[in-house]
Amino acid sequence: MKTFTRRELLIGSGAVVGATSMPGQAMQAVLTPMASEGPFYPTASMRMSDVDNDLVKVDGQVKEAGGEIIHLKGRVSSKNGEALNNHRIEIWQCDINGRYLHPRDGRQITYDKGFQGFGHDLTDAEGNYHFRTIKPARYPGRAPHIHVKISAGQRELLTTQFYIADHPDNQADFLFRRMTTEQARSVSMAFDRLDKALETRIDVII
Repeated sequence: MKTFTRRELLIGSGAVVGATSMPGQAMQAVLTPMASEGPFYPTASMRMSDVDNDLVKVDGQVKEAGGEIIHLKGRVSSKNGEALNNHRIEIWQCDINGRYLHPRDGRQITYDKGFQGFGHDLTDAEGNYHFRTIKPARYPGRAPHIHVKISAGQRELLTTQFYIADHPDNQADFLFRRMTTEQARSVSMAFDRLDKALETRIDVII
């Protein structure tokens, strides 16, 4: 699997947008790839009471989460380019210390109580979503990643994972290596500086 420059990622994103009017097999090639939910999806009883789209600031906590703040944005659409509005998009990830908000992550590592660990947003009329979170940290045996789940009502439509573009751990990650070059590009986060935070965009096609 090759690594990608910022320019290549932007070109690839443009190709995906342009392909939304293409029929048949060409369309199938640009669908966002599915990925494992993993063992640490936090059920409702495990989550903090604050489950909004800002994972960096937890209600009642004075200190914000440790780590580098990012704004994760994008659009959720069908393979025909139709915006999927009012769809629930969830993300969950480990904290800056590499620990998940889940009782099965039993390693003796202190969890960052300033980090929500899980959050959700609802897509707007144009299918757009937005999260404020941290740049994903390393977890043993995996490349840094963010878990993502999209649902329409009670129906789950897609579970996937987002990665950091060109991260050196990607090539050793068994899930990342399963993807084609195009699929890997579609879920790789390339960052731009926005004031004191980083911004990245991942459009999801279902």
